[in-house]
Amino acid sequence: MDLVTMTVAERPDLAQLLDDFNAWPRFMHQDPVGSLYYADPVGMYPEFAQVAIDQDHPGQLVAKAYSVPFTWDADPAVSLPGDGWDGVILSAALDRVAGRRGNLISALEISVRKDLRGSGLSRIMLRAMRENAAALGFSSLVAPVRPSEKHLKPAMSIAEYAALCRADGLPVDAWLRTHVRAGGTIVGVAPRAMMMAGSVAEWREWTGLPFDTTGPVTVPGALVPVYCDLAQDYAAYCKPCIWVHHRLI
Repeated sequence: MDLVTMTVAERPDLAQLLDDFNAWPRFMHQDPVGSLYYADPVGMYPEFAQVAIDQDHPGQLVAKAYSVPFTWDADPAVSLPGDGWDGVILSAALDRVAGRRGNLISALEISVRKDLRGSGLSRIMLRAMRENAAALGFSSLVAPVRPSEKHLKPAMSIAEYAALCRADGLPVDAWLRTHVRAGGTIVGVAPRAMMMAGSVAEWREWTGLPFDTTGPVTVPGALVPVYCDLAQDYAAYCKPCIWVHHRLI
């Protein structure tokens, strides 16, 4: 594969291809913060929207990556926002309103075309994101990482999961391991990185599950159980993340 990466600012003609593939379960698209404040990443942050194409097949993307600048006054090697992905989006939106660029850049998403997952493209996109952040003058990249295998252990706390290591000292989780191998350091966790809530009927539609019992519901792809309350007719998913800091300079 003759792979090349670039930003949408450099190749605005590729913006129309960004919706060609989607890596996330339907319920993951119900976060109101992202829907309201990050509805148009290309229009808002074109220099932070990156794509990868195979030059032998330039008419389709093979991967995409989104990041965003935001203001964070603390040392990112020590602490990062307790509200994770949502907190970054809100801070970035406030910066835009105030005319600020932000002093830190956060990864938001890396997605790989379904038939190419497991081929190392996520590692390539992470490297491209680090290089883009450095080229834009940022000294650090941070990432509210959604660990790729946490959904297999939904009952385990995110803090316990973040601490799981192999015999060689690297994280058990493959996506966390990719970040660490790229130079990242695990800083901490955010138990509330995104919030998705809706009626019981909506959750049935989003997941295809019955949601017929009050209490925790294990949903495929969810990192922790979704809490369902039949009497109040709602269910809510509080998605955690693991913060990783990449020092670039």
